[in-house]
Amino acid sequence: MNDLSVSPANQSVDALGTRKILVWDVPVRVFHWLMVLSFAGAYLTAESESWRLLHVTLGYTMAGLVGFRIAWGLMGTRYARFSTFVRGPKAVARYVGALLRGRPEHHTGHNPAGALAIVALLGLALAVTAAGWATYNDIAGDWLEEVHEAAANVMLAVIGVHVAGVLLSSWLHRENLVGSMINGRKPGLPEQGIRRPWRSVAVLMLAVVLGFWWMQWQSAPSGTGLADRPAASATVGNPDRG
Repeated sequence: MNDLSVSPANQSVDALGTRKILVWDVPVRVFHWLMVLSFAGAYLTAESESWRLLHVTLGYTMAGLVGFRIAWGLMGTRYARFSTFVRGPKAVARYVGALLRGRPEHHTGHNPAGALAIVALLGLALAVTAAGWATYNDIAGDWLEEVHEAAANVMLAVIGVHVAGVLLSSWLHRENLVGSMINGRKPGLPEQGIRRPWRSVAVLMLAVVLGFWWMQWQSAPSGTGLADRPAASATVGNPDRG
């Protein structure tokens, strides 16, 4: 998976010789959209006792996805690795300043501001799921429920800022960053593209997620609909829940 032959960040990209190159491998894209689905579903079902199974299942899914992303950030393809896009405060401030002046730096992979949002979202997702697991299992009292809700709301706010930044960057760079997270391609020089999409890893990840969802469904009491089933795995040792 070692394709670190060219720096992923460039102050500018010469239009001559550029074309659509593969930047985001399939595991990164599948991870991204599964996280969107899981967080949105978990957030929308947070206040409903009757949808607890779905809420908890999607929360556990988020935790598993973050674990995968951390591993892939250490051993994945060039632009997936943290070492290629995580930068310090000075780089973030420089990028934001250039963005506000209308002369944004071009980065083939994640830009420094986007990288900051990604790291924050990964950390918040772990905090949300850890506090949620402890809350549903009555481990540390009601205060953790407040932590769970607060972390989820902070995460929603960071997502909002991230989406706004993506839209602004798309407009200033004149490239569709949302589309690139679907097809994996961005403008760049041919030698800057990754060599393999790693579809097999994405298929395996998707199979694990779907298998987990099926197990959660099968472990719930039968004879009722999804909205009425308690989260069996989250209520072990707590017969009063459900």
